[in-house]
Amino acid sequence: MIWLGATLGVPLAMLLLCLSRDLRYRMVTWLPLAAIPGLGAALFASDTSLALPPVLLRLRLALDVPGAVLLGVAALLWIGGGVYAMGWLRGDPRRGRIAVWWLLTLTGSLGVFIAADLVSFYLLFSMVSLAAYGLVIEGETPDAQRVGLIYVALAVFGEALLLIGFVMLAVTTPGDGLIRDVVAGLRDSSRPNAILALIILGFGVKLGMVPFHVWMPVTYRTAPIPAAAVMSGAAVKAGVIGLIRFLPLGATMPVWGQVLAILGFVSAFYGVAIGIRQANPRMVLAYSSVSQMGVLMAVFGMGLATGDAGVALAAAFYGAHHILVKGGLFLGVGLAPLTGARRVGPVLVPAAIMALGLAGLPLTGGFLAKLAIKPLLGDGVAGTLGALSSAATALLMTHFLFRVAALPSVASGRAVPIALRGPWLLTALASVLVPWVLYPAVLGGSLPYALSPAALLGAIWPVLAGAAAGVALQRWCRRMIPVREGDLIIPASIGAGKVVLAIGAAIGRVDTVLRQWPVAVTSLLVVALALAAFMWAGP
Repeated sequence: MIWLGATLGVPLAMLLLCLSRDLRYRMVTWLPLAAIPGLGAALFASDTSLALPPVLLRLRLALDVPGAVLLGVAALLWIGGGVYAMGWLRGDPRRGRIAVWWLLTLTGSLGVFIAADLVSFYLLFSMVSLAAYGLVIEGETPDAQRVGLIYVALAVFGEALLLIGFVMLAVTTPGDGLIRDVVAGLRDSSRPNAILALIILGFGVKLGMVPFHVWMPVTYRTAPIPAAAVMSGAAVKAGVIGLIRFLPLGATMPVWGQVLAILGFVSAFYGVAIGIRQANPRMVLAYSSVSQMGVLMAVFGMGLATGDAGVALAAAFYGAHHILVKGGLFLGVGLAPLTGARRVGPVLVPAAIMALGLAGLPLTGGFLAKLAIKPLLGDGVAGTLGALSSAATALLMTHFLFRVAALPSVASGRAVPIALRGPWLLTALASVLVPWVLYPAVLGGSLPYALSPAALLGAIWPVLAGAAAGVALQRWCRRMIPVREGDLIIPASIGAGKVVLAIGAAIGRVDTVLRQWPVAVTSLLVVALALAAFMWAGP
């Protein structure tokens, strides 16, 4: 149980040390230590619980198998990202501030996997969402400030939806507010459909569900590379554990399952359609996350439609692989310009293995992730869409590799620091090896079946088809109309110009409104905390 307490206690203690200006500046060199207790909890504290002393809030922590899978892999990325940050931020005058925001985001990111009650979960979920704002705006440019406002506006919007849903759940099931109890009482609620809608939308914002995905591309563009890696890989999985915890998995709800599956597949293909029009590899990865989280939402939907409780573990396994791959690819984007023209071996080969692994390339971790969700999608329309999404992912990831190869070199002639090369290569290796360890041990998957010709052939054709289309696409990339990152508008023709201009003007007005959000954010946070306190104190 000590591991559960240390998962939150260690990064919070490090935050207290940051009160010293001198220690705050040096904290970057200690960042990898903050996530080690989370890894220890995943390895040694599964199926345990802990009630913290009720000093201010009665926080309850617990760890089940899906939570342990996500916690352990997220901790690995935070450790690797922390080492990378040491090298990336060396001598940077902002390193002290970044360390503070990093530790706050890390605390929330790891904490949501072990939160066992409504108050704990909401506070930690808010922490991972809002603290990341500090990482987004560290560029200190007008563009970064604008992006930060867009990000925090959507983050608070999603949290407001969740808060309303959580209050409705708490009223339905009086007691200690344990998540398992309030979710079990969902069917007895007088408004189960309203609660489910709030939960799906609230966590959908965090997962980048279309049309709430717009925060992903712009924030991943402005955040420092180490921060973008942990945000895209680990922090976004707060939405995954949220759906695992709060959806009534095991209950058969075909209508809601179909709605969630449709929303998921729309995001899955929309992310690819916009991603292939991006020139910046960071943007390609952002839209890839929109697509991959869409696939995961579709998996949740199919599990909810059939009442299959096994979707929790399958989704956790799929999400764990995405943590390592997406975080690793962002680290590779930062490393590529530093390696000069000779980036094929040190960057592009590992990147290709990870990138095509997202599509299910045989023998990679992504191959096993696809096998894990295949029974849930079935052989019907959802199964066909799942296979097509794999091909679409291969297309998008091939485009990404070309964009990385085209990055201009900023190599100084000196060797790339081991603090940058080491985490990159270890994350790439972990993205392949860790799923092969977890697949039989946690999912009970059959390795002989995974290595059978039928399974290998079934996985290879979408990858080959998508990669071939991605190579062919490069000839036409310059003729394609680029889409601004985060923009929902795709100008299809010159004749649509008036419509595009009108919508552009509307977006400008929305941006003006978004600039007024600092006061709204502060007010809503105060209201959220007050409501949480009333909810906890109530019967």
